[in-house]
Amino acid sequence: MDVRVSTRDVQQFDGDAVAVGVFSDDTELQGPAAALDEAMAGVLTRLRASGEITGAASEVTLLHTLGKIEPERVAVIGLGRRDRFTAEVVRRAAAIACRALRKAGAKRVGLALAWAESGVNLAQAARAATEGALLGLYSFSRYKSAKTGDNTASSASGASGANGKTKEIESITILGRGREPVLRSAVERGLILAESTNFARDLGNEPPNVLTPTELAERARRMAAEVGLNCEVYGPDWMREQGMGALLGVAQGSAEEPRFIVLEYRGGHAEEPGPAFVGKGITFDSGGISIKPAEGMQAMKMDMCGAAAVIGAMRAIALLKPAINVTGIVPTTENMVGGKAYRPGDILRASNGKTIEIVNTDAEGRLILADALSYAVKQHYAPLVDAATLTGAMVVALGHVRAGIFSNDETVQRAVISASEIAGERLWPMPMDPEYEEQIQSEVADVRQTGGRPAGSITAAKIISRFVDDQPWAHLDIAGVNDRSSKNAESDAGATGFGVRTFVELATLLAERNGGK
Repeated sequence: MDVRVSTRDVQQFDGDAVAVGVFSDDTELQGPAAALDEAMAGVLTRLRASGEITGAASEVTLLHTLGKIEPERVAVIGLGRRDRFTAEVVRRAAAIACRALRKAGAKRVGLALAWAESGVNLAQAARAATEGALLGLYSFSRYKSAKTGDNTASSASGASGANGKTKEIESITILGRGREPVLRSAVERGLILAESTNFARDLGNEPPNVLTPTELAERARRMAAEVGLNCEVYGPDWMREQGMGALLGVAQGSAEEPRFIVLEYRGGHAEEPGPAFVGKGITFDSGGISIKPAEGMQAMKMDMCGAAAVIGAMRAIALLKPAINVTGIVPTTENMVGGKAYRPGDILRASNGKTIEIVNTDAEGRLILADALSYAVKQHYAPLVDAATLTGAMVVALGHVRAGIFSNDETVQRAVISASEIAGERLWPMPMDPEYEEQIQSEVADVRQTGGRPAGSITAAKIISRFVDDQPWAHLDIAGVNDRSSKNAESDAGATGFGVRTFVELATLLAERNGGK
């Protein structure tokens, strides 16, 4: 996608469509909307007076300019109340505007969704608008035939029109009156973050017969070669040498071999291990012997979205080059039913020597994370942050709006939440009281694999915490936010790439705290 910056007046933008924002509680039009209104003989004011433009959040009004200004179309996007205006509102408004203008056939789009008096830093707004545009225009259509859509690849701009031809926005220009170098730097960051998120979405959307553990590792390896990361991929023999009995136990029911992926970015001092980001990589989860219901099982191809978030984040970190060392770790396997599948009642030994009593083979994510986090502890990485589509209980607790964060360290938890707020990926802190430990006590092993239905997401986090020793750690349960079940005004259905931007912003914050850039 061609993304540009311009400080020209909005009415002089030389593309064929432009988007401006309107607040619901402003008595008069402000900023770019006011400039367009003046150039178009007050048409926006009249529509506002008639109630056709209210400024309500996510409202879209498309207008033809009839030659009164350079762009042929104007999209007026509702921004909601001024006191609730944030970079996330800009991000969503950009997505909605671009999707609406793409449907209308626009090719060269300008976005003027914030201005100096709007209350959001212009550089932050430029980055958010860039992210929103590319995230909103994303589609995954590589398996559709030519008759129904684009069959070439995933796309950040393609959409099928009524005549079967693909409508594509060719360029996006972020319009702002700030210093152009500052805006350009913000746009470049937004472009990298959005493209890396869409990379993760591609991984999540792939069918499981294509994205096996071996293929996931190969895509991570190819990406690493493109952006300059070191990538090591290990197989079952290495896992046995490491004593990774939990990961191997989950994998033994599948005909597909497991893989252990390590991505390394080195931007800090050589002697500093730096943080590790760990992602659950179950490329398909049948539930194993404790098999899942058939309804909805097709969505279990996305049980590797934590892994996708880590891989996408490592791509962005390599391109943005923060002054810190970061390691991405992905244990990946299928969880299948077979003659060799692990069973309820089994006892598995993780690589740190701790034993786990198996209760339900559909609670496999905590097992592969146990070995991955034990590995990270041995390498002295800190802090440790993992992302996993771990529990249905998380969806019950927080729905599809926020992910839960669990931590053994207040400082790390605050840092991750701060990063998520910058990223626009909302988290909610969950309790880790010691009383929850009682639910995971085992009579025959060091820990019981599940604590039952009560507080299911909390006890799952408690189990994982047994494998981080004293290292500062945070766990993100992204089960409710990793995918979108239906299309809406700002996005297609499918994988969201949740976590990519939070990981990147966390690496940036940690680098800044260490005195880096």
